[in-house]
Amino acid sequence: MYKHILVPISFEEGRDATGAIEVAKALSDEGARVTLLHVIERLPSYAISYMPQDYVTNARKAIEEELSNMASGVPGAEAIVIDGHAGRTILDWADENHPDCIVIASHRPGMQDLLLGSTATQVVRHAACAVHVIR
Repeated sequence: MYKHILVPISFEEGRDATGAIEVAKALSDEGARVTLLHVIERLPSYAISYMPQDYVTNARKAIEEELSNMASGVPGAEAIVIDGHAGRTILDWADENHPDCIVIASHRPGMQDLLLGSTATQVVRHAACAVHVIR
């Protein structure tokens, strides 16, 4: 069905990327590319001063390792870790790399998010391709 699928991955507590990855596999054409993308949001400068000096480097390394492990179980998958604001960075990456589809997981929202999580909402509203939201 799709030749290139983008799957944004969140490692926040309570998030499970397994469902989104399984849907991406089901929607993939034979030989399709699947990109697992994690966006590392910048920590506020006041918070960095309370973190161990190598915290950011070690956290990034652990995220890259876990994302690579996830990608190893998906045919044609690659793992990418980039810095930025989650919603905007996912959309910017999609604009530059032209996936056919984005499969994004959404948490159970509160009133502040209305029907979807804030990142999923931003992606659904502004993506130039098909978006499948998984709960």
